[in-house]
Amino acid sequence: MLPAKRQDPDDPLTRALAPPPDESPHARAAREAMEQEALRVSNAIDDALKAERLAEKKKRMVKLLLLGQSESGKSTTLRQFQLHYTPQAFREEKILWRAVIQLNLVRSILTVLEALKDAQSESLARPVEPADDSSDDDPLFFSDDFEIIKARLDPLRHVEEILIAKVAPGDENDAPVDEQALYNGGGIHPPKQAHGKKRQQEVAVSSSVVALLKGRGAPGRPRTSHDAQSFEEWDEATEVICHCREEMMALWEDPTVREVLKRRKVRVEESPGFFLDDLERITSPQYLPSDDDVLRARLKTVGVTEYRFDMEASAGRESGSEWRIYDVGGSRSQVPMWVPFFDDVDAIIFLAPISAFDQALVEDHSINRLEDSVLIWKSICSNPLLAKVDLILFLNKCDMLARKLETGVRLSKYVRSFGERSNDVDTASQYFKSKFQAIQREYSPQPRRFYGYATSVTDRETTKGILSSVRDMIIREHLRKSRLI
Repeated sequence: MLPAKRQDPDDPLTRALAPPPDESPHARAAREAMEQEALRVSNAIDDALKAERLAEKKKRMVKLLLLGQSESGKSTTLRQFQLHYTPQAFREEKILWRAVIQLNLVRSILTVLEALKDAQSESLARPVEPADDSSDDDPLFFSDDFEIIKARLDPLRHVEEILIAKVAPGDENDAPVDEQALYNGGGIHPPKQAHGKKRQQEVAVSSSVVALLKGRGAPGRPRTSHDAQSFEEWDEATEVICHCREEMMALWEDPTVREVLKRRKVRVEESPGFFLDDLERITSPQYLPSDDDVLRARLKTVGVTEYRFDMEASAGRESGSEWRIYDVGGSRSQVPMWVPFFDDVDAIIFLAPISAFDQALVEDHSINRLEDSVLIWKSICSNPLLAKVDLILFLNKCDMLARKLETGVRLSKYVRSFGERSNDVDTASQYFKSKFQAIQREYSPQPRRFYGYATSVTDRETTKGILSSVRDMIIREHLRKSRLI
């Protein structure tokens, strides 16, 4: 037994802790009892902290990263996870997406109006009867009601301002992004802007704003008076949208308008957040977003959105697993932000929008979007930090690819190596899958299994099955790496 350490009587701390020199036996007993109680409480706190650390260590935490270029479907995939694995939180937050969907609708209409305005200013539309055999050079005829419709839709510009203020409060939208991806001259380069005017700018919000919409701040929280007040503030926009319903429907259904959009290669129906085919339903005063509406809504985020959740009971035996999913910005300027999230990641879902084979990047109109996805995939596969990370490939937007190929667009015109293969979605998706698989095999620092899915992440049922398979695979690999199986 070690001898007791001799205390220095001149030490200030020793003097402060020493009992009073004239301490009575009763006071000494009380003091010692208090010291014993303080020691017991301290030990209890230490034991609780130790147990908490042990429980956290035992609790399985899965870290998943969503990567891909802008508009590849990352945020939609995140919403799919929430819909299928935390459905209560998803449905409680649905009403908050109403303003986003209304904004998507209004901006689509304004995009159409801007294209028509440019066409008129360039004398592509003249009030004359069309010839029997029309071509792209023939003038177009607008009905006498066209100017009236445009005038009646002018209040939508004010509605746009109201909704932007609601969706992107304060200074969230100080750095909007040019929406040139809707314009597609010659497949790669967008057409020049008419008369030096800027195209419509896309609303971008920070991750803190989208976190509210995804329920991260308080999952499962009850509706509050603040929510009701916010909902009431949207009534002005809803009233104007409802009032303009007939004019919006007349504009979108006008064959001359469709011809102008076709000639100017304004593919508004291919853009995220397209709701013009649902005008009658969404312009209703009683409109409430459906699950599919939330999945299709477009809200560009800047920064990194972290979503944490525990699998709900409906998810089965893994309900105790904590998942952390990171949705990072996809624009080229945000790619350097990816690297810090590579540490300790269990799996990466990479989304490649294969329908964009004939589109240009928003940030650089000289780069094809499909080519950019291939380059990013190569860099991910070859990154030594990710050598042991499972990579899951989503060849996304197969529905848009199918519609595009059905209109007669030849994939081989833009992807030479496709050759004379059948110009259908199944052949094209299988071709792309084999190419991405070959890249992974060639560039990975060490062999790893290929997980590739051709999908459309806005499709609930198809994506549900894929996410279930992905979830089981991630958990199985996570347990294997943790040596628990």
